[in-house]
Amino acid sequence: MRTDKINYYLDIAETVLERGTCLRRNYGAIIVNNDQIISTGYVGAPRGRKNCTDMNVCVRESLRIPRGERYELCRSVHAEQNAIIHASRDRMIGATLFLVGKDARTGAYVENASACSMCKRMIINAGIDKVIIRNTKDHYTVTDVKDWIINDESIAGIMGY
Repeated sequence: MRTDKINYYLDIAETVLERGTCLRRNYGAIIVNNDQIISTGYVGAPRGRKNCTDMNVCVRESLRIPRGERYELCRSVHAEQNAIIHASRDRMIGATLFLVGKDARTGAYVENASACSMCKRMIINAGIDKVIIRNTKDHYTVTDVKDWIINDESIAGIMGY
């Protein structure tokens, strides 16, 4: 049976995550526009710096920082960020970003995976229209990036939303 197009691209993103160097969670991202892969990205330290897997230490884990908090302490560049910085903006306008995350220890898909607030801002500015995130091997969530613009989490507490 032929794989549908969305799972085809999610499978490619899942292969990309295998290059990740995070000790907690690895993500793979691909940006697709007009049925063509524009860019790929995975989690890893900036070029020239040692990866967490090389040092065998995760700063956020050693400080017991929960998931979703204090990403500025992470050594890595996120998969979405790497995919975006490796593509030209004119090719990302109207594109779809496919994202797959797995636990580095167990290999299980990350539950309730989502782009972090920093990545959301980059995705918005890149001109990407949709983000599709794998939940299980055959199920995924589709997010319209316009929803992130309208439901601005960065002002939710301030504006009383």
